[in-house]
Amino acid sequence: MADTGAGMRVRHAVRADLPGIVDIYNSTVPSRQVTADTEPVTVASREPWFDAHSPARYPLWVLEDAAGVMLGWISLSAFYGRPAYAATAEVSIYLAESARGRGLGRLALDYALEACPALGIRTLLGFIFAHNTPAWRCSSAGASVPGVTFPMWRNSMVSAVRSSSSGWRCRSPNLSQTS
Repeated sequence: MADTGAGMRVRHAVRADLPGIVDIYNSTVPSRQVTADTEPVTVASREPWFDAHSPARYPLWVLEDAAGVMLGWISLSAFYGRPAYAATAEVSIYLAESARGRGLGRLALDYALEACPALGIRTLLGFIFAHNTPAWRCSSAGASVPGVTFPMWRNSMVSAVRSSSSGWRCRSPNLSQTS
């Protein structure tokens, strides 16, 4: 378990966390701001997704406060399933309603970025709707990990983080128009 220094701890998820993970995910469905799902999902429907994660390659982490209350979760998932994308992962960050607007999304993204080199991940993709202003602010705030580029394509709803030999660095092209 890692302490972020902001009253938030991060640990690997266990199966008993899945109902809480699903509750947090489902809390975002009505806003149409975070997920493309239009109906809540079930714990049973998310079991294959949960099983596709492993601490050694594509982790699923739970964010919790000092009392052990789940504040959110972070997942790194395989991207596209082809060998050429083996060093690419998709990042997802979901926060409980009570945890939103407190800077925890940025801390969660930094945590994921810090973990990428040890996982063999050099490119991190986040799919963000153009109208999800909090997520855009979080993703463009500037990675704290040396060497990540984070080009943001609002029209295609993708934010990418790339590793280079000089470390991790953020870059935001001027593509702020939304369609």
